Amino acid sequence: MLDPKAKERIIQKFRTHDTDTGSPQVQVAILTAEVKDLTEHLKTHKKDFSSRRGLIKKVGERRRLLKYLEREDAKAHKQLVEALNLA
Repeated sequence: MLDPKAKERIIQKFRTHDTDTGSPQVQVAILTAEVKDLTEHLKTHKKDFSSRRGLIKKVGERRRLLKYLEREDAKAHKQLVEALNLA
């Protein structure tokens, strides 16, 4: 799980306006950080199946949000994918 300071830094970097905390860009960035953390955790704890299930859910949620963003705002989608190195 992400600590609150790291989460706040991600929100500050990817927000679309001053009070933004829930735009697709912010949600995808937070999910990407959580996916990276869980991936590192699972490299050392190979039999932690509940964390593996959580990772799969987060990856699916991120994929759905990226598809939505691509459909609604292709330019923002392209910028986000480049910023997060998801391509």
